[in-house]
Amino acid sequence: MTHKEKLSALRVAMRQQHLDAYIIPSSDPHMSEYLPDHWRIMAWLTGFTGSAGTVVVTRDFAGVWTDSRYFIQAEEQLQDSGFSLVKLVIPHTPEWITWLKENLPADSRAGYDGNLMSMLLHRRLFNEFGDRGIHAVPDVDLISPLWQDRPPFPPEPAFEHPSVFAGKSVPEKLAVIRHKMKEAGADYTLLTALDDIAWTFNLRGKDILYNPVVLAWALVSPDEATLFIRPGKMPDKLKNKLQDQKISVSDYDNFFRVIAGIPKSNTVLISPASTNANIYHTLSNARHILRDPSIPALLKSVKDTAESAHIREAMVKDGVALTKFFYWLEKNIGKVRITELSAAAKLESFRAEQEHFTGPSFSTISSFGFHGAIVHYTPSPESDIELTVPGIYLLDSGGQYFDGTTDITRTVILGEPTSQQKKDFTLVLKGTIDLAMCRFPEGTKGYHLDILARNPLWSAGLNYGHGTGHGVGYFLNVHESPPSVHPRCNNDPGAILEPGMILSDEPGLYREGEYGIRTENLVQVVPDRKTPFGSFLRFETLTLCYIDRKLIEPSLLSGEEQEWLNHYHEEVYSKLSPRLDEELRKWLKKKTKKIMNDK
Repeated sequence: MTHKEKLSALRVAMRQQHLDAYIIPSSDPHMSEYLPDHWRIMAWLTGFTGSAGTVVVTRDFAGVWTDSRYFIQAEEQLQDSGFSLVKLVIPHTPEWITWLKENLPADSRAGYDGNLMSMLLHRRLFNEFGDRGIHAVPDVDLISPLWQDRPPFPPEPAFEHPSVFAGKSVPEKLAVIRHKMKEAGADYTLLTALDDIAWTFNLRGKDILYNPVVLAWALVSPDEATLFIRPGKMPDKLKNKLQDQKISVSDYDNFFRVIAGIPKSNTVLISPASTNANIYHTLSNARHILRDPSIPALLKSVKDTAESAHIREAMVKDGVALTKFFYWLEKNIGKVRITELSAAAKLESFRAEQEHFTGPSFSTISSFGFHGAIVHYTPSPESDIELTVPGIYLLDSGGQYFDGTTDITRTVILGEPTSQQKKDFTLVLKGTIDLAMCRFPEGTKGYHLDILARNPLWSAGLNYGHGTGHGVGYFLNVHESPPSVHPRCNNDPGAILEPGMILSDEPGLYREGEYGIRTENLVQVVPDRKTPFGSFLRFETLTLCYIDRKLIEPSLLSGEEQEWLNHYHEEVYSKLSPRLDEELRKWLKKKTKKIMNDK
């Protein structure tokens, strides 16, 4: 079926269920950001392949709500689909709720699959729709009967994150979780987010592309822990090891039956943001402590000493791969045909040379020229273009290693830059540096610091529409909650920046139809100093890769910013050069040459 035919079939199903609207969030039953193919409903229905969006269909309108990262992409992919792009003013905000309240008459029925709607959003829908006399119908799956060739659940088995890298054992992690449960007065905690489960049980998998997780649920009590996973996904050796650690392994489909049997008098600790509405209703007889984020989410966001040491090694390996790639690009551009796709493949081949590499951490954003203005652009055979001179090339990529997850963006000039390109690049770089240099008191939250990265751009009347920083997992999801640096106010328990947390630092600037610029490093929160005014923290930059000096206008950098850049380049050279051959060392030495401080 075409997308228009799918839309027509969906509306027929809506009429049969007496629905005036149908809502499809981009999620799976675990509220994942990136989805197994089985749950990529939005892409199947509309053609839009972005990782964030909500589809709303009424009898006379069909729209996809998404944020500024995807505006250009969505406009292209939704053409002739029957679906319209609705631009979110604020990312991750369900503005479609307001639209439905304004456009549906009283006594209308708005349906959705409760497996795909978070408990948090589900409760908001009931409250806000109820105020307008609109009925929320949370138990309607209209997609499964229509999607005849739907991909099956992933068959690949789970595997253990080797103990040499995992740090704490599973019993040690469960002991900390149980201690936190006791503090909260909880008899049980449900683990529903896939990365929480992977971290807790030292498991990894291949169920979601780029995210090394496995589809599973978990239930933890003071005396028991049960992992729910599909038959055939758990190798006998791994299953026996977990059982030796007093962890039961049960069928994935038994989860709802088991949690329905939790005694009514017990207290259950769950995360509203990562718990779907159907789980919430299954537990409706129990007393709840609502905590967002979950206990493992808070624990795994703070990398311990062993994890941090491994991550630093992964950063060196990733820096070596990137150095080899940019050297190859500079030596071959204009001599052989290099396209966005072939460049991405070449970079992956350099990463694959590194020990313990398992694959990319997300789909590489290999974007040349005007494609760089599409914030989350992914080249395809249809969109792939050649890299030519002159032009700006934006490369946002990352690797998954047993000893860490990387995420880096570099923007380089092929040929000679214009004065505007140098100014734009330098203003973005100032934001990257200013955030990296900041010192802040304990208790600071990410949104308190966002202005530091934006101020150089704001001062020039410029801006970018995405967040400045996201948390990064440890051989886990490249986007990890709860840490973030974002203009949106966040007062959740995990919003406070703590030593050990790793975040991205990635301001950008995008000129539609021309180019995009972004400079991204990963940083870790570390202790700084104690003063009579309290304990202070700072960021340590972990990413190791040169920044293109040809695009820098030194006069726009302050003396302190130039000093930071020169010190950073010294570190890049000193840590990477021992692993490079002589020719590459000489090349990198030139790339990391000091910028003179004329101020």
